[in-house]
Amino acid sequence: MYYIRIRLTSFKQNCYIVWCKKTLCAAIIDPGNSSNITNIISYLLSKYKLLIKIILITHCHLDHISTAYVLSKKYHIPIIGSHEDDIVLIKNLKLQAMYFKLPYCIYKDNNWVQHKQSIFLGKILFIAYHCPGHTPGHVIYYNQTTNILISGDILFTNSIGRTDFPYSNYLQLLTSIKRYILPLNSQTLILPGHEKPIYLFKIKKYNQYIIKILTNNNIDYI
Repeated sequence: MYYIRIRLTSFKQNCYIVWCKKTLCAAIIDPGNSSNITNIISYLLSKYKLLIKIILITHCHLDHISTAYVLSKKYHIPIIGSHEDDIVLIKNLKLQAMYFKLPYCIYKDNNWVQHKQSIFLGKILFIAYHCPGHTPGHVIYYNQTTNILISGDILFTNSIGRTDFPYSNYLQLLTSIKRYILPLNSQTLILPGHEKPIYLFKIKKYNQYIIKILTNNNIDYI
């Protein structure tokens, strides 16, 4: 599997294009707000001769979904994600726009994912894990063959996802990390929603939030 990271403007969020090297089937991940993102994606798809198949969404904050609907119509591809518990965010897109000071967007016709759902992209298999905390319906996508995790806004190099937003939950976030990320192979490459990609073993070594979880194995957060 190959990937390209596209850094977007307002919140320095990451949009990714990932693809199967055998079939060239590709997915767009978390296409957020940027005036030229559609042109960038069009250029990259043409450059690498990719066959765009799906849009994957980790969570329904505006900075991660703003151009998803536009791209789905342009390329006639489905939007997959996040988990249905994020519907409360979709029902309040105008409030989100005011809260984040971002332009309002349309987000509809998406397909909610289920916990541990299999998603195929050419020869690549992603498993979706429902990881609430940053948002109620936050999802991560893991490919075991390449040890690559698309983690959204749940975990970063030296921090974890913010939980001071409406509908966020700190204890749920810690539980999601403990249950579904920390047990993964330490060589797993994390592709986060912000900041640079990083290997899980480095997060375990330097991230104080994660060190606390690892040294308190008897704690059940929820």
